Amino acid sequence: MNVGSGGEEPAERAGDARGEPPAGTAGLLAAYGSAFRMGGFDWDLVAGTMDMDDAALDVFDLDRTEYDGRPESLGPRVQPDEARRLDTLVAQALKEGSEQYGAYFRIRRRDGGQQWTHTQGLVRRDDTGRPVRIIGVVRDATHELTESAARLGLDEGRRRRAGVVEGTTAALAYARTVRDVIDLLNDSHALEHFGAASLVMGLLDAGRIRLVAEGPEGAFVPGTRFTRVDEPYPMSEVIRTLRPRFIDSPRDFADSFPVLWPHIGDLGITAAAYLPLIAQAKPIGALGLLYRDRTGFSEDERTLLVALGSSIAQSLQRAMLYEQEHDLAEGLQQAMLPRRIPEVPGAQTAVRYRSARLGRDVGGDWYDLVPLPGGRVGAVIGDVQGHDTHAAALMGQLRIVLRAYAAEGHPPATVMTRASVFLHELDTERFATCTYAEADLGTGVVQMVRAGHVDPLVREPDGRCRRVQVEGGLPLGLSAEFGRAEYPVTTLELDPGQTLMLYTDGLVEKPGADLDEGLQWLSALVRRGPADLQELADHLCDVVADRGGEDDVAILLLRREGAPGAHGAGRFRQHVAQNDPEALRAARHMIRAAVRAWGAEERADEIELAADELMTNALMHTEGGAILTLRVLSGPPGRRLRVEVEDRSSALPRRREAGDSGVSGRGLLLVDGISDVWGVEPRGGGKCVWCEFELED
Repeated sequence: MNVGSGGEEPAERAGDARGEPPAGTAGLLAAYGSAFRMGGFDWDLVAGTMDMDDAALDVFDLDRTEYDGRPESLGPRVQPDEARRLDTLVAQALKEGSEQYGAYFRIRRRDGGQQWTHTQGLVRRDDTGRPVRIIGVVRDATHELTESAARLGLDEGRRRRAGVVEGTTAALAYARTVRDVIDLLNDSHALEHFGAASLVMGLLDAGRIRLVAEGPEGAFVPGTRFTRVDEPYPMSEVIRTLRPRFIDSPRDFADSFPVLWPHIGDLGITAAAYLPLIAQAKPIGALGLLYRDRTGFSEDERTLLVALGSSIAQSLQRAMLYEQEHDLAEGLQQAMLPRRIPEVPGAQTAVRYRSARLGRDVGGDWYDLVPLPGGRVGAVIGDVQGHDTHAAALMGQLRIVLRAYAAEGHPPATVMTRASVFLHELDTERFATCTYAEADLGTGVVQMVRAGHVDPLVREPDGRCRRVQVEGGLPLGLSAEFGRAEYPVTTLELDPGQTLMLYTDGLVEKPGADLDEGLQWLSALVRRGPADLQELADHLCDVVADRGGEDDVAILLLRREGAPGAHGAGRFRQHVAQNDPEALRAARHMIRAAVRAWGAEERADEIELAADELMTNALMHTEGGAILTLRVLSGPPGRRLRVEVEDRSSALPRRREAGDSGVSGRGLLLVDGISDVWGVEPRGGGKCVWCEFELED
């Protein structure tokens, strides 16, 4: 065959129009082909057949009976990655109009050894330029390629496999959980990158191997979901011995693992590599890669696969450590949160906590509900600075302290002030934001104090949502440190059907957006959310999970029960301390709100004035403060509002006329004049001065 590139010989010497070589050249090639292990081929591109002489078949280590004249018959000898590279090379030569091409590639011989081979092809085209035939040679090139030449770029398969290991390692660097690692290996492209037909991975768990990954889908072998380390399976063997196991042929597989082979023999598996996953000299699992159209593994391939197994093992260990630390921190935080939320008569409640970080990065977010006397309830939401176990521990202490102060009967401003002093005295550099709301569910009156926290929201029964502007003070800890531990009280009315929403900033903070935008986004989300309180809480957490926030989230929802628009009926009770102008001012706000809630606006000024006079008398003439109680009474002679002020003095007040220049003595005269009836009742440790106002039904 004429394998040169010159095409200027006369047609009678160069052959016919289709490029037939003269007999003399073919004879010369046949004479020396055997000695130099070089043979020729004639590839008819139109018919799709390829004629190969005996010398060419010998280069491929094939018998004449094993070759049927189709190029596909060479597949068992040419490795898949090499075959793809050759196909690309030939296709490019035909497309670009090249007259010839040449390439080095590797074939696998019968004995499993690899042989470098070189091919040179001459492209023949018809009058239209269409390629119709390739005439060429193949020869054994093992001895002409030195190790340095291979390192310079001839071993593309090796570089590709090394790139797979590097790419997989880079992808595993972003895996934070065991599920991330499993998803990466189960990815449809993973098998293609590994060059394997099937993949399995198992993790060691209490002496058993639990299968956690398999690919492609449906490749699972029944009965192998859980296997013991002492069973005759390849993953069990590599975990026991801590050494990889390379299976070079179907016979090797069948002889070594007769229990498993019958289940996979029909899958066309010809080779397999099972790798122990070892971290800190201890096995944590095993990885299996199963191949088709491959027999044996070179030393380079074995080294790269072992490196791949090591990379996966390190990623799994890191993910396990993250999850263990996360479970520890989250368990600590869950232990600090209330075990259960008490039933609150007159209200529906829903609470949620969602951790968004991994490892020890768990924040100090918390919530709490504190039942209080007189049909009242205290609602708390807070967030300790930081994301670690220290933040979770501080959160637990603050929650208990706030709960204790609220249960003692202190007004909201005092509760917040004392909590700030407590945190400051812990001698920690952390601070905490918090909102405390004390709600009287009978009247719907809510007193709120805010320490550097985000404003709450109120959701209407029809879904509309609005932000509640609550006066605020410095965060807990900082206010005591800077001597500004006073917290103003904001009063609002919660009508039946309305929902008070308390939450931490993790719910509204979005990357690249300010707080106002986050609040607008949350308001729209709540407006479109479900009406059911529990479903709404779940919906908010699901949206945050999909958004992938970087902060924890705590949510507390409190919905006042009752028919919307109905006037409340119940009791309002407030402790007013001596020398506390803020408590007296808050009590006046509460009186005004309770009167409106009970539908007594026509006598609101009279009721507020009478209550103020009774409280002032108690604070001026007794010690220990006073307790103000407002109640709506029904029955004969009709619906009435009763104002009671209790103190610790047993001395009964008396009504007396004030002189022209007197500055006192008019209080009870005023109460007598504006109320319908008033009186004094002895109590166990003091007395109660009361008055009543008739209301319209």
